[in-house]
Amino acid sequence: MTKIPVFTDDPGWHGKRLKEAFAVRGYEAVFISLKDCYFNLTTGHSGLVIPGFDQLPPIAFVRGVPGGSLQQVIARLDILHALEALGVKVYNDGRAVERTVDKAMTSFLLHQHGVSTPSTWVCESRHVAQAVIERESAQAPLVIKPLFGSQGQGVRLIKQGDAFPVPMERYVDGLYYLQTYIDSGEGAWHDHRVFVINGKAVAAMVRHGASWVNNVALGGRCEEIAHDGELGALAEAASRAVDINYCGVDIIRDAQGKLYVLEVNSIPAWKGLQAVTELDIAQALVDDCLEQCRA
Repeated sequence: MTKIPVFTDDPGWHGKRLKEAFAVRGYEAVFISLKDCYFNLTTGHSGLVIPGFDQLPPIAFVRGVPGGSLQQVIARLDILHALEALGVKVYNDGRAVERTVDKAMTSFLLHQHGVSTPSTWVCESRHVAQAVIERESAQAPLVIKPLFGSQGQGVRLIKQGDAFPVPMERYVDGLYYLQTYIDSGEGAWHDHRVFVINGKAVAAMVRHGASWVNNVALGGRCEEIAHDGELGALAEAASRAVDINYCGVDIIRDAQGKLYVLEVNSIPAWKGLQAVTELDIAQALVDDCLEQCRA
């Protein structure tokens, strides 16, 4: 049975589903941390060492890139880039992960491709950030987010007159990522997660939150919705903008009915979505991954 590395530090529920899906197609998924892979640039060697693999695999599935120092993260992404250079199909590849783990680049690419997304400002300058907050919060609240992060951690609402977030604050860390707050309706907080595989929306849900942050990890309640129409088309456009194999696209509808893309996730969780949809998401991912390897 051909072995396929699934890069993750925490296989958990998602890893179990992927392992089962690969087994259905005759492959053995092996969980490996990118922290344990390394370069061996000596004569007669391919250049990369993946523990448990004597030869390079045909495919590598990326389920997680562990955090760390800047040097460590770059080295882990270098492993993904090198695998691609050596002819291994990496799903999602390092470039796609880089474009989406960095919220500033995601926002830039969405803007460049004309995909509806909230007005966004990203800067290091405290003076620029303060001017943006003072000017924009007079019209509508702003959201400040860490450039890197997930599951709603560090996301805060800034209203007119609120204390200015100082650069050394946790999650600010010397960089201001600011977006106009999109109000989905006071007391009826919700957003949408659309799962996109190979450029096509395949499943979607609405997440109802107890507050304006609707992540499932923070207690959001899930309900399946249709993934076609305007919602699916917007998610597919976002996927094309960041050029990615698969992703979870977070979309919000404002009180007037307009849709905005909030984020594109290159390592999306789908446990909440799987609970409300009949589609076997892990199998759909594995089948597309294998098909792209054969293409």
